[in-house]
Amino acid sequence: MTSQKHRPARRVDPVPDGLESARAKLVYVYLEAADGATVEELAEILAMKKINILSVLNSLSSAGYVERTRSEYIVTN
Repeated sequence: MTSQKHRPARRVDPVPDGLESARAKLVYVYLEAADGATVEELAEILAMKKINILSVLNSLSSAGYVERTRSEYIVTN
């Protein structure tokens, strides 16, 4: 397991109604709870293939739920 950034715990808002996919909800909730993550972190923590993570992130980004900042993806407010 690679080293992970430890971020302070914070309150997670409800998942937006427009998210129907279980994978999209999982990625969204993790990004919000962790205050952002890289594709590699998401793949490792969520035990998903990178190609699947990228597909979910593309959908979330297109819908305006997340955005990329440098190497991390974060939930848009």
